[in-house]
Amino acid sequence: MSVINEAMTSKEMLDILVAKNMEDAREAKKRGDLVCWSSSIAPCEFTEAMGIYTVYPENHVVGIVARKGAQELLTYAESKGYSNDICGYARVNLAYMDIQKCISEELPLPDLILLCNNICETLLKWYENIAYSLNVPLLILDVPYNHDSEVSEENIKYVESQLHDMIHQLELICHKSFDYKKFEEVMEIASQNAKNWYDATALCSVKPSPLSGFDMFNYMALIVCMRGKRECGITFRKLKEELIEKIKRGECGLRGAEEKYRIMWDGIACWPYLSHTYKVLKNQGVNMTGSTYPSAWTLLYTPGNLKEMARAYTSMGNNLSLEGQINLRKRIIRETCCDGIVMHMNRSCKMCDFLQYEIGQALKNDLNIPITTFDGDQADPRNYSKAQYETRIEALVEIMSVIKQKESESK
Repeated sequence: MSVINEAMTSKEMLDILVAKNMEDAREAKKRGDLVCWSSSIAPCEFTEAMGIYTVYPENHVVGIVARKGAQELLTYAESKGYSNDICGYARVNLAYMDIQKCISEELPLPDLILLCNNICETLLKWYENIAYSLNVPLLILDVPYNHDSEVSEENIKYVESQLHDMIHQLELICHKSFDYKKFEEVMEIASQNAKNWYDATALCSVKPSPLSGFDMFNYMALIVCMRGKRECGITFRKLKEELIEKIKRGECGLRGAEEKYRIMWDGIACWPYLSHTYKVLKNQGVNMTGSTYPSAWTLLYTPGNLKEMARAYTSMGNNLSLEGQINLRKRIIRETCCDGIVMHMNRSCKMCDFLQYEIGQALKNDLNIPITTFDGDQADPRNYSKAQYETRIEALVEIMSVIKQKESESK
């Protein structure tokens, strides 16, 4: 029986389902069923088809960070020799693996690890450390970086061959034959859920936007943790219905504030200071309507078609060429009608940071759009300055205000 129903709001559904997914994994661990730790954009379709309970260390870390519980774990990881220059997510998770206590929910230890390196290369060493420490199998979907504007056929064939091999590996781990019928059902559910997620978040293009990008950050937990489950799609369809009603009423996603400016947020959220980063924007009438997150999880393919699945997993945001990264952001800025860009210079995420200068220059030159940056971190609270963020946002708002004034005078 489903734990959600149509009478609930999408927010109620979100809270119930995310908690239930974690509780189901804990109960599965107690029963002796297999539990998998997975990276955020890995082929959950395979573990779901085999009845393996899958949880996500990155999402678990976000819960710890949001509750201000990261510092103790970061200090522990650094005392074990992990440099504070590496990913904050990795440091918090590796510390949790040892301590198995945190301010957030308990994450059951895994019986196997699943990763896809389409979002970053740090995952390889991070998840290797987990697998080595816990002596559990590690399944890797190695996705080549796309240096050209299009994904090559060679890359697709390479990834597709690994998908076939993953089936064989799971059969050995689970001691049973792969359930192809269930697999195709899960592929259909996951692909439809990805479309429902994109359709709901695409409503940010409306003026005023019925959704704040910071609310999108919260809903993102569901597309990460339950992309292969039907309840995920039900929630996003409900969210879309709610947003359409808000559009009819002319309501803004800033909840009580007027939407004066619209920005694209580039990079991962600054989770230790999510409330502060949101309130500073809201107080200036700035709504975050553009983000690379919706397209990152829009993994669309024909159910049963492993070649299309391989293309989807190797074509997402962080695995695109520099040209592809720039074009993706141009599309987002145009579709969501952004007046400016805020770039989170995230100390934890070197892959994003090292591209941002070139991306920013291209966007500024080609779209004549103002950009500001701020120093922060996705997990480590020590790498953020409230004063710097406030000053940078004030400066961006001044520039956007001048541009709007000139545009108004020229009409």
